[in-house]
Amino acid sequence: MTRKLFVTTALPYANAGFHVGHMMEYIQADTWVRLQRMLGHEVHFVCADDAHGAPIMIAAEKAGQTPQQFVATIAAGRQKYLDGFHIAFDNWHSTDAPENHALAQDIYRALRRNELIEVREVEQFFDPEKGMFLPDRFIKGECPNCGAKDQYGDNCEVCGAVYAPTDLKNPVSALTGATPVLRTSEHFFFKLSDPRCVEFLENWTQDGRLQPEVANKVREWFKRDEDGKVGLGDWDISRDAPYFGIQIPDAPGKYFYVWLDAPVGYLASLKNLFDRRGVDMDAYLADPAVEQVHFIGKDIVTFHTLFWPAMLKFSGRKVPDRIHVHGHLTVSGEKMSKSRGTGISPLKYLELGLNAEWLRYYICAKLNARVEDLDFNPDDFVARVNSDLVGKYINIASRAAGFLHKRFAGRLSADLGVEGRVLLDGLRAHAATVAAHWDEREFGKALREVMLLADRVNEFVDRHKPWELTKQPGMDAALHDVCSVCIEAFRVLTIYLKPALPALAAQVEAFLQVPAMQWADAQRSLGHHSIGEYKHLMQRVDPKQLDALFEPPPAPAAPPPGGEEIAPEIGIADFAKVDVRIARIVKAEAVEGSTKLLRLTLDAGEGRLRNVFSGIAMNYAPEQLTGKLTVMVANLAPRKMKFGVSEGMVLAASDADEKANPGVFVLEPFPGAVPGMRVR
Repeated sequence: MTRKLFVTTALPYANAGFHVGHMMEYIQADTWVRLQRMLGHEVHFVCADDAHGAPIMIAAEKAGQTPQQFVATIAAGRQKYLDGFHIAFDNWHSTDAPENHALAQDIYRALRRNELIEVREVEQFFDPEKGMFLPDRFIKGECPNCGAKDQYGDNCEVCGAVYAPTDLKNPVSALTGATPVLRTSEHFFFKLSDPRCVEFLENWTQDGRLQPEVANKVREWFKRDEDGKVGLGDWDISRDAPYFGIQIPDAPGKYFYVWLDAPVGYLASLKNLFDRRGVDMDAYLADPAVEQVHFIGKDIVTFHTLFWPAMLKFSGRKVPDRIHVHGHLTVSGEKMSKSRGTGISPLKYLELGLNAEWLRYYICAKLNARVEDLDFNPDDFVARVNSDLVGKYINIASRAAGFLHKRFAGRLSADLGVEGRVLLDGLRAHAATVAAHWDEREFGKALREVMLLADRVNEFVDRHKPWELTKQPGMDAALHDVCSVCIEAFRVLTIYLKPALPALAAQVEAFLQVPAMQWADAQRSLGHHSIGEYKHLMQRVDPKQLDALFEPPPAPAAPPPGGEEIAPEIGIADFAKVDVRIARIVKAEAVEGSTKLLRLTLDAGEGRLRNVFSGIAMNYAPEQLTGKLTVMVANLAPRKMKFGVSEGMVLAASDADEKANPGVFVLEPFPGAVPGMRVR
């Protein structure tokens, strides 16, 4: 029976390129999808950028871009990772796309009609300088449990305590350094505590669609108190402006919390794909035969096993059939760290000439259906690739193909001999077992099974020694049969490996001169078939390549006292070209439409006033600057900006490392200086 599969991976946050953890998840899902397609099943495999939220809004502002521009820059770099590691999504979209805006709002309206949305007043921290409510991760202070300093507003990285931001001692805004104040705001809640949601989720999470360890963990969330009430809390789904996200219908200034619209991106990406193909997505998902499958990491289980299925169920949509959860990736047993040289950069891996399918093979060899962390050990990596993949599998072809090409014009024997046919029948008998391992995500078992079969083939070669048969008169038929058996066996093993090694399989198909191989082809014989000339298919890993991959970045030079390298030397004539003057700030005001700029009206002793825009709004309120003396570059060419013309530049000091010292400090001369004086 043909399966209909809608498959996704977790949406990566669009604030940076992919890390190797992303690639591990994509390799796992891509391998599983390729197996399904080889079995003849229908698969739609999609993903998207998770584009919303305060972190992206703030990062874009620092980069001098709109959030849309910032996300577009990140998205533009995605394909080189996907192509480099042979990840074949059918569609890659964005949660800021029109489809996601419409779908998220439709789901919200349906939940509201079902009386599952409630509005409450919430007290939270507000940054008076930035003019915005602060997300938990943008508040820092002392842990209320152990007293550790510089901890985030949701949990302590020292003692592991979890708390509310309002529990922090001596809280400060991570954006401006200001002391946040408590303010009240209306927030929208999805009532997960509603008995309808509780009953549905208790059943849905325990009916076999989750791995046992995940189902057991989720069961803890449904523990009842003495009154029989489940401790499942309602979910705050709103954020206040300014916020980069999707507006909540009929609620000006309110936006969906990013985790509400992010998983809706799965549906939006599918809709975008189907609209281009002329397929009705609603009709497709209404088909009971369709299976909705998500591959995710263990850190986002809550969202995918509580919020997401409940959103779908009570908006009248199909709920997921499977949530496949995997662990994290470590290196030699340690959490990855770029500074210690224990991180793996996917792009650096490719740039060093390391074969992408070495990594695909190694990751698959370590994966299983449980929620276990996967450890990348460089020595183990070299041994598995060189010994198993090259030494056992690739060498089968290299030991036989040359004889066939030189002695038999590349033509395979149709007879193969009794022992050869028994060997091949034995390999083919494992097709269902290997396929089942792939399908059940027991990837390590699948590859171990294939390598045991490769051992059988190599034992056959060692018994018959084609390199000796070629020297013996009258043994051409035996040589022909032995080498043909090797090539047939190599083809069958390639079919079993193809989900994990698609690029290598394509090379083998070209060498064998056969069309793209499907799983059923393992049961067929090539017969009197001609193959092409063999060219080596895969090199062994050079350990020096891995040494280069794990070289830690060079330690930064000790910064000078000012924290930044001194600029290249200039002459006095160069300095004299810059006309720096004392100016009085006659007026300072906020710029409508910008959270970064202040509009300054300056008197530089010219008998006229100048208009200058300065990116200091996050550090100064207008009233702090009005009437002050400052220092400006007077002969800078006027610059036309969105908000008007800027006629100079106010000088300010800042640290090159904005995270270490986020402040910007406007220069102020000593008393006695007057507007118009030149700084020499």
